Amino acid sequence: MKCLVAVLVFVALVEGLVRIPLNKHKSMREALREKGIELPYHDPALKYQPDEFSTSAYMYINNYADTTYFGAISIGTPPQSFQVLFDTGSANLWVDSIYCSTRACNAHPKFDPRQSSTYSAIGKTFYLPYGAGSLYGTFGYDTVNVGGIEINHQEIGLSTNEPGQVFVVAKFDGILGLSYPSISAGGETPVMDNMISQKLLSDNVFSFYLSRREQQGSVLSFGGVDASLYQGEIHWTPVTSETYWQIGVQGFEINGRETGWCSQGCQSIVDTGTSTLTAPSQLIGHIMQAIGAQQSQYGMYMVDCSQLNNLPTLSFVVSGVALYLPPSAYITQRNQNGNQFCSVDIAPTYLPSRNGQPLWIFGDVFLREYYSIYDRTNNRLGFASAA
Repeated sequence: MKCLVAVLVFVALVEGLVRIPLNKHKSMREALREKGIELPYHDPALKYQPDEFSTSAYMYINNYADTTYFGAISIGTPPQSFQVLFDTGSANLWVDSIYCSTRACNAHPKFDPRQSSTYSAIGKTFYLPYGAGSLYGTFGYDTVNVGGIEINHQEIGLSTNEPGQVFVVAKFDGILGLSYPSISAGGETPVMDNMISQKLLSDNVFSFYLSRREQQGSVLSFGGVDASLYQGEIHWTPVTSETYWQIGVQGFEINGRETGWCSQGCQSIVDTGTSTLTAPSQLIGHIMQAIGAQQSQYGMYMVDCSQLNNLPTLSFVVSGVALYLPPSAYITQRNQNGNQFCSVDIAPTYLPSRNGQPLWIFGDVFLREYYSIYDRTNNRLGFASAA
């Protein structure tokens, strides 16, 4: 396993740009479905519930069942390697550890702090509930290496208990959050903030390119923008809340016709840790009616596969620019037991944004279409058509 991770962590450094390959794997939901287990759907925005506890960290993790893009990091001295989900919708770093002996933990590499000369314990615990169970852990400090960028004295979470079967089939060993420090569970300093304070980047920017469907080639870049991964102009928009990577949305169109649903303003969280496009619950019925989708017994919205060419193009108006999502972006086709199914990768959320406006989540469905750039210096997000 360590030899494999060593290959995956290959990084190219060009003019201060550090590229980390992201590998696309089968999601937890897909793996469980192959075992005859249908995981229920949950509101993805539950992940954004505020921390209610002062003595322990608490954050939701229920929407990672569909994520598929992971990359390699190492922790400790000498380094121990792990595959993590790089998540713009959370702020903490955690990995499986030797303190956990459940089936889920035993299915993954475990961090052993006893083998690291640079580890020190903090003595604070955390609790992460998710859709089909929960995860418990403890915080510590250690050296973390992300694509050759070495971060000293980085706070990390070490799992102590992972009940349930969801993480048994997960292809990642932990999560590395990339949102703002204001939402960090337990008040821990995020990896990106330590990169900034330790002056490890040429520019305080990171960017994502997510490959479409079954293709590989996804890349997370730190320190700049990779011009080979997008085409056309970069469209910038300001961050509206320095919590998540949240932006304003001024319009929503179906086949080029303005719906008026965001005429008073909407908000969207741009989240690599959410697989779907997530729409405000009060709009989901209208959207599915326009698409011609029906809801299944498991909560999924389905369409007739023979009608894919007739489905509408959706678009969002962000800072005066329309960003388009064709049907190929929001429909997934799959075969099961010889039958073809076409599901709509749009889910409802029941939470408003913090300013009370309707909340969308631009997850991987959106981010496969657009190269996304996260600029901490100017607190802005950039989008360009993915190459």
